Amino acid sequence: MANEFYGLTTCIHCKHAKEYLDQCGAEYDCVYVDKLTGKEREDMIKIIKEHNPSVSFPTMLINGMVIVGYHKDKIDEALKKK
Repeated sequence: MANEFYGLTTCIHCKHAKEYLDQCGAEYDCVYVDKLTGKEREDMIKIIKEHNPSVSFPTMLINGMVIVGYHKDKIDEALKKK
């Protein structure tokens, strides 16, 4: 299962969460939802809603855990689940 990061380019919490994942050496796919358009954007929002019905950002899927928002403790916990 690949780790996923869903964020917005304009979100400071997304920026900090992504920087933290990088500092931890985490491997993940990054999707900036605000860069998507049309059907691609609609489809991505449906995927995010499956894990985070409020579609807030950042939303991360790390080792099977869903993390909404920038919470170092939760990110650390998820990364330890490898």
